[in-house]
Amino acid sequence: MRLLEYNNDGEFSLAEFFVDNIPPYAILSHKWEAEEVTFKDLMNGTGKSRAGYGKIQFCGEQARRDGLQYFWLDTCCIDKSNSTELQEAINSMFRWYRDAAKCYVYLADVSTPTFDADDKSSQPPWELAFRKSRWFTRGWTLQELIAPESVEFFSKERVRLGNRNSLEQYIHGITGIPLKALQGSPLSEFRVPERMAWIGKRETTRKEDKAYSLLGIFDVHMPLIYGEGEKNAFRRLREEIKKASKSEQTDDNILQLLRCCTPSHESHKNENPQPFPGTCEWLIRSDEYQSLLRGGKSMVLWISGNAACGKSVQVRFLVEQLKHSQDSLPQPVLFYFFKQGSEEKSSTTMALRSLLCQLLAQTTELLGDAEQICFERLPVWRGLLHH
Repeated sequence: MRLLEYNNDGEFSLAEFFVDNIPPYAILSHKWEAEEVTFKDLMNGTGKSRAGYGKIQFCGEQARRDGLQYFWLDTCCIDKSNSTELQEAINSMFRWYRDAAKCYVYLADVSTPTFDADDKSSQPPWELAFRKSRWFTRGWTLQELIAPESVEFFSKERVRLGNRNSLEQYIHGITGIPLKALQGSPLSEFRVPERMAWIGKRETTRKEDKAYSLLGIFDVHMPLIYGEGEKNAFRRLREEIKKASKSEQTDDNILQLLRCCTPSHESHKNENPQPFPGTCEWLIRSDEYQSLLRGGKSMVLWISGNAACGKSVQVRFLVEQLKHSQDSLPQPVLFYFFKQGSEEKSSTTMALRSLLCQLLAQTTELLGDAEQICFERLPVWRGLLHH
């Protein structure tokens, strides 16, 4: 691991350390902008002319104020032209942020206006800009927010805004990350789908990095294959998560998460009485019904009627007939019993949860893509689980 040292003459120098002798250091988190200082720039002495040099100065000066001799930036402490070094760095990134004595978040799009003595607002003047900061939209900054023990936020004027603890309500509202995770609870306490959801609408410049940026969140390692595409990168990530968790399956976690907040469709069905022998068979014998079955296409059969006319008994009979012959049907059988007067049984959200849970349980080939589909549509996923 290369670290920068702020010398007494105001210059920076690089020093290399290995795992067993890394000194205490500060680390910078930021959104990359134009003219960042690279490793090559530092080596050939051209870094001072680039706009990003100010970030290096800020990090070094703040580290010195905090009694730290060394500091690290992802822009210039990694030789990204060396693919082997880049692989090692990305697979070590979470650990480097976790082990930092201090993490400074530099928000280039958050300004601290001059103090107005007449402003009686209880909200800080930078709050709106903080909530809209692009830093919260980047994929790599997820681990940079969660991994370090100490995270402090600074405006573009280098004014301290607060730390992760003092700003946790803002951060929770912006990101949706649970307070327990922001407060340092072990990430293993959060289910795989929940942690996957944290990447949500975050973006990365290279599509594959959206998956690679989650390696530390799941404590797994894998080679980087730029050009494989986002879908393949997430597929490999899921495979590594499954290996690491041994018997625990990512796909099972999706179903468990749904089942824990989903009413039992079977118990709803079985609350209705069995039909008398010989009744209810008229429907399955009808030409219209048989034609629907032979069509081989997906269909929705919706039965409604006046109260106490026997429709629930009819549908229970129909569902059990379909389930009995399910192996010969081209489509899975999904069902849900609505009931007026019951908040749970009249809820559209509950019905959708139940139907999705049944679909994933019966159609195993969908499980591999279910995570990505759900987490790409994070607001829908959250609504489905929490409404």
